[in-house]
Amino acid sequence: MPEYMPDYLTVILAGILAGTITRFVLLRIDYRQYPGYPHGYLAHIFIGFIASALGAVAVPAIIKPDFTAVTFLALAAQQFREIRTMERRTLESLERTELVKRGLDYIEGIARTFEARNYLVMGTSFATSVAAQFAGIPAAFIVAALSLLVSLHFMSGEVIGDICDVVPARLSFDGAILKVDDISIINVGLKPMREKILNEGLAVMVKPHGGNARATVHDMGQRSAVAFNAAVILGTKKDVDIPEFTPLARKNPDTGEVGLYILPVEKDMEQLIAAVKLTPILESARSKPLKAGPVIKEARNKKVN
Repeated sequence: MPEYMPDYLTVILAGILAGTITRFVLLRIDYRQYPGYPHGYLAHIFIGFIASALGAVAVPAIIKPDFTAVTFLALAAQQFREIRTMERRTLESLERTELVKRGLDYIEGIARTFEARNYLVMGTSFATSVAAQFAGIPAAFIVAALSLLVSLHFMSGEVIGDICDVVPARLSFDGAILKVDDISIINVGLKPMREKILNEGLAVMVKPHGGNARATVHDMGQRSAVAFNAAVILGTKKDVDIPEFTPLARKNPDTGEVGLYILPVEKDMEQLIAAVKLTPILESARSKPLKAGPVIKEARNKKVN
């Protein structure tokens, strides 16, 4: 069937181009500062190119029909899971030298994100190729643009600012205990350290909007992510063997509010509030106990009846 080859080639190239561009747009350095090195960019763009090619080639394979050829998508899914494992191992290795830890939950969330982006790229490539095959190149451009917008929407996600209010808080000492408003943070034994913290430190209070938000910020991994984001954006004066300068987020057990303390390089309260609000909500920390209430109540009623 040589007369069909140019059409198939156009369809495949349109899908590959749309998918690769989508991967390039999604692969951007942000406030999490990862990936931030040339080899990381090159590896992920190349893997995105492969994902695009797989999605684009699937369309001619189905039309031909050559359903056996479509089974390579299962192999692609396995490879994308390997990407997730690779990213997790890389970040866990980097974690050993971080003065302010991301936390294992944050690392797992980033690894899942990199895996999911390849599926979005494959979907964009497939949808663009379908449009190019059945509606022409102009329609393929429109579908590619819409797919890119959908990918950006899926990758944005919720942040702390969506479920909590973040307000300035006061640092004080009760004896040697550092407090953010009424939340105890850490024991600081040396008087010069206490004076430095009061003079140069910043603190905010994270106030959940409701029960679901309170359960989310209760998660230790989520609080570690908040402290890490604040340290990345404002910097921190913490160094090796100075635990008193470690950014810490602690919870008020009675109200569920979280107090964050940091000794920043740049003392800017507005930037600190913005950094906390921009912290992504981790998948492992998402919790909606309020939705479980009616289900539990219904189950109890059935048991009683």
